Amino acid sequence: MDDVTALPLDVETKVIERPSDHKDELRLWLRLLSCKMLIENEIRRRLRDSYDITLPRFDLMAQLDKAPAGMKLGELSQRLMVSNGNITGLVDRLVTQGLLDRQPAPNDRRTQIVKLTAEGRRTFRAMAAAHESWIADLFADLSKNEQESLMRLLGKAKASAHKALDVTR
Repeated sequence: MDDVTALPLDVETKVIERPSDHKDELRLWLRLLSCKMLIENEIRRRLRDSYDITLPRFDLMAQLDKAPAGMKLGELSQRLMVSNGNITGLVDRLVTQGLLDRQPAPNDRRTQIVKLTAEGRRTFRAMAAAHESWIADLFADLSKNEQESLMRLLGKAKASAHKALDVTR
């Protein structure tokens, strides 16, 4: 059995069944999307099973771990590319869990600053170490050279996409 037939049925697999119906670029896009979904779904499952936390909460805590003085909700919203309402809901849950502290900004009482509590920092760092290990496990079958080649090629693909976006705007 080759690696194509070993894959679960997904959009990419459906395209592989009739490759002549699709351009190489579309098949490449679907391969990237398939890899992203497989990895993201597994990370979501592991975070939920091991730490009873969602990926969006983990991502929010990762941003705050880099900002010990805290961040405004609007800054978090921009960095995570989600609405202010989504950030508010995530923050509310993490405050309830004792992992975040929320205070009004000193110069603008309408603006709130959130930061990790000491418990939040300890919890996040434990999750981050596990997360890094999980990612390493998921890429374990790629040699160092293969990882470097993939990084280089994905960088080139990203630059190509940026270039195409600049042309269309």
